[in-house]
Amino acid sequence: MDVSIVIPLYNEDESLAKLYDWIKRVVDSNALSYEIIFVDDGSKDKSWSVVEALADKDTNVKGIKFSRNYGKSAALNVGFENAEGDVVITMDADLQDSPDEIPELYQMVKDGYDLVSGWKKKRYDSKIMKNLPSKLYNATTRAITGIRLHDFNCGLKAYRNDVVKSIEVYGEMHRYIPVIAKGAGFDRIGEKVVQHRRREFGISKFGMNRFIHGYLDLMSIVFILKFSKKPMHFFGLWGSIMFIIGIALAALMGVQKIIASIEGIQMRLITDSPYFYIALATMIIGCQLFLAGFLADMIGRNSPTRNTYLISKKKNI
Repeated sequence: MDVSIVIPLYNEDESLAKLYDWIKRVVDSNALSYEIIFVDDGSKDKSWSVVEALADKDTNVKGIKFSRNYGKSAALNVGFENAEGDVVITMDADLQDSPDEIPELYQMVKDGYDLVSGWKKKRYDSKIMKNLPSKLYNATTRAITGIRLHDFNCGLKAYRNDVVKSIEVYGEMHRYIPVIAKGAGFDRIGEKVVQHRRREFGISKFGMNRFIHGYLDLMSIVFILKFSKKPMHFFGLWGSIMFIIGIALAALMGVQKIIASIEGIQMRLITDSPYFYIALATMIIGCQLFLAGFLADMIGRNSPTRNTYLISKKKNI
């Protein structure tokens, strides 16, 4: 199979049939064998009924429904698990991503890229509420990760199949799939300017809190990729530094007390000095960090329940 198109959705019943017709027209005109995987992330409207109708109409359509809203990352992850095409393309269900981009994205992956990310160079979002924060967020991510992409959060992306089978997307890490892929060894990452269309139906499901969560997730993913296999290298290093600082302060106060006693100089008790408590606090913090690193090394970061969700599948799967 040439291409799997994974579409996470939440309350998008008005756009699904139009999106399907558009995708089918594009893949048929380019003679691409395909499957379309709709992942319903616990919609409250008629989205699942539309997906069932499309699956009954076309055996290349597959539907997966979550029992409740788990988030876009979980939807993408289960879509990746079920994708069978040589190239896997993701797009949003709100018709703001153009299916006309599919053939070129497909060809870029076939030409050697592991991952190709869309860049919505011209956007139709609010400049103050979305464009400016998005530019700041993308600039920060480029600086921290070294991946030269302009739009990390673009839903329109293409992957080699073995890329999506080698990564796990959880929490709200869908924003950082290129970072996760690079951490897994897939560093041939490209970018393509794609069309951004105005929303035809409904309203955006994402608020301003995504930018706050985005930065926290960025710190988390960078830490996990860098230290997940060696947490002691982080916690042990800083724990040792803190402990050495505390020991050095305590030793300095002890030497000063000894010298003063030898020279007959009256000094206040060491415990009356604020530096004593600073030294004590840094030694305690250092020990705690060291123990945290030791325990993290033993436990590891993998959890068998990290992606836990109940799903029902349309019969075509």
